[in-house]
Amino acid sequence: MTRQSIRAPNPKVEDSVFNMFRMDGKTVIVTGGSGGIGYEVCRGLAEAGANISMWYSQSKKAGELCSQLESDFKIKAKAYRVQVEDYAQVEAAVAETVKDFGRLDVMIANAGIPTKAGGLDDKLEDWNKVRAIDFDGAYHCARAAGYVFKAQGSGNCIFTASMSGHAVNVPQEQSCYNACKAGVVHLSKSLAVEWAKWGGRCNSVSPGYIDTAISGDCPFEMKEAWFSLTPLRRDADPRELKGIYLYLASDASSYTTGADFIVDGGYTCR
Repeated sequence: MTRQSIRAPNPKVEDSVFNMFRMDGKTVIVTGGSGGIGYEVCRGLAEAGANISMWYSQSKKAGELCSQLESDFKIKAKAYRVQVEDYAQVEAAVAETVKDFGRLDVMIANAGIPTKAGGLDDKLEDWNKVRAIDFDGAYHCARAAGYVFKAQGSGNCIFTASMSGHAVNVPQEQSCYNACKAGVVHLSKSLAVEWAKWGGRCNSVSPGYIDTAISGDCPFEMKEAWFSLTPLRRDADPRELKGIYLYLASDASSYTTGADFIVDGGYTCR
């Protein structure tokens, strides 16, 4: 009797490593795409040929940024105002993106806000707001995109988690943020296992301290404490994250799923 193998077929793999990283013709949603990490991710993927659906919450320049992407990289880019904590808005924006671009290949659930107080000092309404955006919002994006991915038999979700999902930062107290990001890491791993059976992938990126507007108002003394605990003794330029997101979004990572990539200057390996 001939034995039947459960082995899945291998994808077509490019010989050229440079071609593996190309994103020509693919459509990528980037939530929180108008600033900080998100905008640099948009630029990195657009440079590789991807069309960009840029989601924003409050930005007044998202449309201009999309025009800049189109001018710089000769791709298509469009801005959508979406509150990721509202699943109905997320679902509608995914459908609109598919209609406008003709397809969806990658969802990058990047939108997030910081906690401003510790677990006992946090106002309950602030706790709920951070959780709604940082954790529920990440799930909403994965869920809405996941239905599209499952129907087409392929798709790729990338979460922006944080080193705070792996370590308790000091001196700032931020229990809600830490817990949400730890949840995002495990959500990504869980969905990776669930989606693998129909061809979907999920991974997460856990950045350390990044020089963005979110950390711009932190006191000098707090930043010095961060640097003293980071082996590289600095924070990162957000452009230093473009490479890992491009790897995960492209076919170069076709055998990578359920992984979390910590990019933190060595903070969590001490």
